[in-house]
Amino acid sequence: MNEQKEFQSLQELLKRIQKLSQEEENISVGEIIEMVGDRSYGPLLLIAGLATLAPIIGDIPGMPTVLGAIVFLFSVQLLFGKEHFWLPKVLLNRSISGKKLDKGIQWLESPARWIDKLLKPRLRMLVKDTAVYVIAFVCLMIASVMPIMEFVPFSANAAGAALTVFGLALIARDGLLLVLALILTVAIAVIIISVI
Repeated sequence: MNEQKEFQSLQELLKRIQKLSQEEENISVGEIIEMVGDRSYGPLLLIAGLATLAPIIGDIPGMPTVLGAIVFLFSVQLLFGKEHFWLPKVLLNRSISGKKLDKGIQWLESPARWIDKLLKPRLRMLVKDTAVYVIAFVCLMIASVMPIMEFVPFSANAAGAALTVFGLALIARDGLLLVLALILTVAIAVIIISVI
């Protein structure tokens, strides 16, 4: 697979995925990972988060569970120091309709423009070295409960929001965003526990 890819903005990442969605009838998880690069934890986390967050994609039955499994496997591998991420073929071959993916990306375009204006490197010491392992551990916990979230309305979308913010924090090297992601994760956990 490809080497580490650098994305300067959320819009750039979405445009690359949208190009794939317009070229093919069905897009597999493997094709998206190849486009992003199999060493890119931030962008992979961001894609999983955005897919779960977007109602057109994240509300497909079973999709939050699949995305949770992907985040879980990536997070475990990062915690064990793997340089390249690996997924079993059963997950790599999972696909989504190009039209649905394109609609989901269109839904995300306006928020992406707004988010890109807010992103900048801040409190960089919070997103270096050890912090990446903390993020991986928290995302591992989120991914672990995503299958259950399919039965609690909108909770999977909330998990997608948390994963998205963690991914953005890593890409932008934004420590302030990391703090916000941790607060959001705690808030989501409290809400879900109170609903259950």
